Amino acid sequence: MRAMQLSKADGTLRLVDIPVPTPTPTQVLIRVSVCGVCRTDLHVVDDELPGVPDGIIPGHEIVGIVTATGPNVRDLQIGDRVGVPWLGSTCGCCRFCLNHKENLCEAARFTGYTLNGGYAEYVVAEAQFTFKLPDAYDDATAAPLLCAGLIGYRSLSMTGDARRLGIYGFGAAAHLIAQIASAQAREVYAFTRPGDNEGAAFALSHGASWVGPSDADPPVPLDAAIIFAPVGSLVPQALAAVDRGGVVVCAGIHMSDIPRFAYRLLWGERQVRSVANLTRADGLAFLALAESIALKVATTTYPLEKANAALDDLRRGAISGAAVLQVRPAA
Repeated sequence: MRAMQLSKADGTLRLVDIPVPTPTPTQVLIRVSVCGVCRTDLHVVDDELPGVPDGIIPGHEIVGIVTATGPNVRDLQIGDRVGVPWLGSTCGCCRFCLNHKENLCEAARFTGYTLNGGYAEYVVAEAQFTFKLPDAYDDATAAPLLCAGLIGYRSLSMTGDARRLGIYGFGAAAHLIAQIASAQAREVYAFTRPGDNEGAAFALSHGASWVGPSDADPPVPLDAAIIFAPVGSLVPQALAAVDRGGVVVCAGIHMSDIPRFAYRLLWGERQVRSVANLTRADGLAFLALAESIALKVATTTYPLEKANAALDDLRRGAISGAAVLQVRPAA
């Protein structure tokens, strides 16, 4: 099978031909149709996460068809259209797993990071961590739901019932979550790069009620803010924008250092918290929500062998919405 494999020697992906993997008793084999290109893939390729294996195949927004199942798989069948997210497996027995916090499992493994991912024609995945997908979304538009959507949804849930929501960094996750927040009658205040008129227009067309540059103050105090951009300096900026009792949610797996800031920005029972991975319950809840809300999913597609170009475009901020690798020709 063809796959894009990471060479840590030069930090690029190389097209290789390797054997099709064989599923274990608890896994399924999936013929990959498309795979989303996530900012976390950038952190993997750029070696910004600990212990990235040489030769790993990235990709954790995988959509495909089950072509084989292990003997212990009960809930999936050959021919099912499924999605594979970031969280690939957990131990099931640590204190986190036993308390409905499997996203914090000490032995968790992650698709496209510590497990081979979907920048390939086939992938194996644990059946328990594989989701059936809503029919309303074709393969390309379903792919971003599996990380941009899921992590965005978990981030949104951490804002509670905040009515005025700020979003810093308006990319793949933000353009989905802004639509959900708008459907929930929240006010969405989007912060984009200064001078990015195209990004501002994109935000307004995907649920934002106000758009301004990331270094600006919103017109009203916010109840909560989500930071999708991996920029630590936005944390004090967001704290200054939220009202007393507000929360700032850092949604990325990696962020540049947060600069020193005055205690007065935190005072007033403001909070700063991070999002770590997802749970299977998150996946089921979000996909059910995506079935009830017709999300507009903006995608730019690339052939599998152009994965490096897709990552470069994402790195430069040249993509509106989500990038998706077309692994197999669209039907």
